[in-house]
Amino acid sequence: QVQLVESGGGLVQPGGSLRLSCAASGRIFSINDMGWYRQAPGKRRESVAVIARSGSTHYADSVKGRFTISRTNVKKTVYLQMDSLKPEDTAVYYCNARILSTNGYENDYWGQGTQVTVSS
Repeated sequence: QVQLVESGGGLVQPGGSLRLSCAASGRIFSINDMGWYRQAPGKRRESVAVIARSGSTHYADSVKGRFTISRTNVKKTVYLQMDSLKPEDTAVYYCNARILSTNGYENDYWGQGTQVTVSS
């Protein structure tokens, strides 16, 4: 099986920084797109940032210039560096990866979610 395990969430004051990590493990042949999504209370899950295997990135307008997504293909890990955090960034953040398993099937996998709270 394939698992995504996230870490790095927590409570931070406005203007502060956090770094999220998400490590993939299991019967992985290759990993294509990796990304971060978030869901605030009462709102739909939204895309925050996505990074292709090539390294090309895409960001939501609301986080451009403040968040940076990166990945290490060897470690099968994706990161989200979040700077200049705002209260409206408060949400549960989920890692996502499109993974080709060793059985030949490609699927989208999700992490368990990590809470990020921005508050004074």
